[in-house]
Amino acid sequence: MPNAAVVTGASGWLGQNLVRALALERDRVRCLVRDPQDAPLLEVIDPAVEAVAGDVRDPTALDRLFDGVRPATVFHAAAVIHPQRQTREFFDVNVGGTQLALDRARRAGSARFLHVSSNSPFGANPGPTDRFTEESPFNPYMGYGSSKLEAEQIVQRAGERGDVETVIVRAPWFYGPYQPPRQTQFFAAIRRGRFPLVGDGTQCRSMVFTGNLVDGLLLAERVRDAAGRAYWIADAEPYELRAILDGVRVALEAEGLSVARRQARVPARAAAIAARFDGLLQDRGRYLQAVHVLGELKDTIACDIRRARQELGYDPAVGLVDGMRASIRWCLERGQPI
Repeated sequence: MPNAAVVTGASGWLGQNLVRALALERDRVRCLVRDPQDAPLLEVIDPAVEAVAGDVRDPTALDRLFDGVRPATVFHAAAVIHPQRQTREFFDVNVGGTQLALDRARRAGSARFLHVSSNSPFGANPGPTDRFTEESPFNPYMGYGSSKLEAEQIVQRAGERGDVETVIVRAPWFYGPYQPPRQTQFFAAIRRGRFPLVGDGTQCRSMVFTGNLVDGLLLAERVRDAAGRAYWIADAEPYELRAILDGVRVALEAEGLSVARRQARVPARAAAIAARFDGLLQDRGRYLQAVHVLGELKDTIACDIRRARQELGYDPAVGLVDGMRASIRWCLERGQPI
């Protein structure tokens, strides 16, 4: 295993957790951050951490990121999930940025390229008991899903050509410390009884605590036979939507916060209307996060982690309530209102 690592998207939700884990065991962790103000926040973690400010779409920034770091493992976590307004960002960042990162990894003689993908290239499961496996057919969900599918295909081809060893890690909805504001708003809405339960709440979602996801990424780096493979990395089992909302309430109360007992409800048909409207907007290149999220809440989006268990030795240690408590504590320790 190389003593050096390169991390894109290092100031993001996953990136911050990953950098902290890598700093415990690597001599050098080179990080790409988009905002120069994020650089010192990472470099203070450990002397091994070096931050490069720049955009993953900028070849010059990528040159600086890889300069003098070899051999290294590359953890490619940079992505746009919710663009500000235009869907073009999905493809500029998720596809174009991946192509540039792969090219620079090849030039630098990187040891392995770990690509963080998503459930979105697979869409939704047919029913609440169905689960995605690594052999499931692609069925990308709107712009984000299409962009992440293209990125996976680019990574797969690079591995097949022998440009660099590649592993694809497919992560669902994740949660944990260093969260973005949208997750804090999620907690606040549940606490006040405003986050909607769509339909009867029996639709299932795979989720992954960021610590579990970091463990999965490090295993995918270390296992020799993982090269060229793809893995679902998630918590042990999917959760029903109603169990997710209940779990957050339990976690909030366990951290000393009062929680409203009312539950907002939205019919499944209203979410279906939101999904159709989302599709119309995205066809015109526009994106509204609230509409997109509501449209997805009606669906089961769940995966089977059996291959990761068997081939990587992956064993997720943290479950929903404990993981949500860690995330809530992180907010409270920083004075973030929930």
